[in-house]
Amino acid sequence: MKFTFLVAALLFAASTVADDRPVADIELIKELKQYCMEVAEDEGTGELSMEAFLLNCVNEELESEGYQPITKLPK
Repeated sequence: MKFTFLVAALLFAASTVADDRPVADIELIKELKQYCMEVAEDEGTGELSMEAFLLNCVNEELESEGYQPITKLPK
């Protein structure tokens, strides 16, 4: 029971930390999407679809710059 409570507390703490990061503005996300499209053209997307690759790539870049991840790419 204590272990379950500890795991729940850690998950709650981790989700709270994620919310403390700022949200990137749409222009930054569009710039990162363009960058990731160029990476995909040069290196390929591996086994991922283009959409999945771009979302993953943009989120990696956002995380490296201290922003919250996104769930959907802008058009």
